[in-house]
Amino acid sequence: MVTAANGAGAATRPAIGQGRWPASKRPMSFGVMLPIADLDAVDNTPAKPGFREIVEMGRLAVEIGFEALWLPDHFVLKLEREGNEARGVWECWTSLAGLAAAIDEVTIGALVACTGYHSPGSIAKMAENVDEISGGRFVLGLGCGWHRPEYEMYGYPFDHRVDRFEEALAIVSPLLREGKASFEGTYYQAREAVVYPRGPRAAEGGPPILIGANKPRMMRLTARYADAWNSDWQREPATVAAQMMALDEACREVGREPASLVRTSGSNFAMPGAGGRRWEPISGSTDEMAAAIRGFRDLGVSHYVCGLEPCTMETLEQFAAVIAAVDRG
Repeated sequence: MVTAANGAGAATRPAIGQGRWPASKRPMSFGVMLPIADLDAVDNTPAKPGFREIVEMGRLAVEIGFEALWLPDHFVLKLEREGNEARGVWECWTSLAGLAAAIDEVTIGALVACTGYHSPGSIAKMAENVDEISGGRFVLGLGCGWHRPEYEMYGYPFDHRVDRFEEALAIVSPLLREGKASFEGTYYQAREAVVYPRGPRAAEGGPPILIGANKPRMMRLTARYADAWNSDWQREPATVAAQMMALDEACREVGREPASLVRTSGSNFAMPGAGGRRWEPISGSTDEMAAAIRGFRDLGVSHYVCGLEPCTMETLEQFAAVIAAVDRG
């Protein structure tokens, strides 16, 4: 049995919506996924992007026009297409805090933090604290996780992930929105839990919540709890257009105005030296990449995340021309 002691309204109240999303002078703002995993910065070598290198990449990214810096949340990557060899990953939350302290005037976000690795109360507490460190520049991206090897390595349950995710949202959301939560679920509980001290955006409901989703149930949870939705990595605008139609329907099902939910997307890009590590990348000339990106902008996407392979100081500088070409278009 699942109950929310703080009332049905706290669990079903629509998120605050568009006004909570970072403003941009562009029709579609740009973000970049910074490399925190082995081999992601320099392909086909054992080089690791250390934290100082990550910070320098972040500063350069801001200089060339990116408005948000994103980090993934993994403990390890062990992919079949890479021969099932484990690759290490720097821890997301501590890296987010360091990045927020080191770089000013840019959005910092998790894309996406996995609710399977921490209790909901811990997630809300960390989100509030990172938002405080950043001065109100943090976006809490959330997902239920997908990479089974890290669950098995670290002893986290892999079953009923969406059920667990739904219960986690029923605690994280009121803790951030209102600073308190009471909830009795199958997997998680919160008993008159509070989040003190509140961060810089307490009056507006804490940091924005973004959910990455593309299946019907996850879409409904996004419509119910999130300020923003992310399409996950997509190569074709047509795929995102279909997802957005499904998201509109999910909003209507839960009684939410679809326009109140921010739409975000992202694609991978094959840069010089790419070795096929990132999924279905866009490739080609500067103008060809820019044209592909404009297709997402034309859908009404508010924010677009770029995953460069490899992501280095050099490839970031090369990608600056793509951003400039999009801006000119």
